[in-house]
Amino acid sequence: MSKLLCVYCASSDRLDAKYLNLASELGTRLVAEGWDLVFGGGKTGMMGAVARAVKKAGGRVVGVIPEFIKVRELAYDEADELVTVITMRERKLLLETRADAFVALPGGWGTLEEIVEILTLRQLNVVRKPCVLLNYDGFYDPLLQLFDRMQEQHFYKESNRTLYRVVGSVPEVFPAIAAGAAPADPKWYETR
Repeated sequence: MSKLLCVYCASSDRLDAKYLNLASELGTRLVAEGWDLVFGGGKTGMMGAVARAVKKAGGRVVGVIPEFIKVRELAYDEADELVTVITMRERKLLLETRADAFVALPGGWGTLEEIVEILTLRQLNVVRKPCVLLNYDGFYDPLLQLFDRMQEQHFYKESNRTLYRVVGSVPEVFPAIAAGAAPADPKWYETR
């Protein structure tokens, strides 16, 4: 059985073509690197672009989609496996457990919420899988600045920066995944 890469990204159909091209590039490269895709199961936006690219390159696509999204005819029906769940929480749990690694492409609130949850689980040492932010065209610069501020203000340890990797292009994603997942330091609690 091949490895599954969880890709978090936008489902918006109003995106600049550069983002759709980025998703397609990742989908094609993912297969070339020996991975298959697990994702949110949608056919629109970057989600659809990455899934179509994986299928076109001969890879396997596993989608996990909530029923309330599926009934709007937004599911990527060409998926090799399309799992229907009831809630977004169930979707996230299945993506987390099925994936061998995580990549966040540019996206909106859903993408941000999903990747931050994985980072939180990495910090707590619940998830021990590689996590990569694809900071294409500086998209995640403001978020990374917020992360810097959180660390500077002692909301988390500096070592938390080793729990994820930041890359700027698709070719950098797979070496970052191959570098592995650093173990989390013990939680920051100090009793006085």
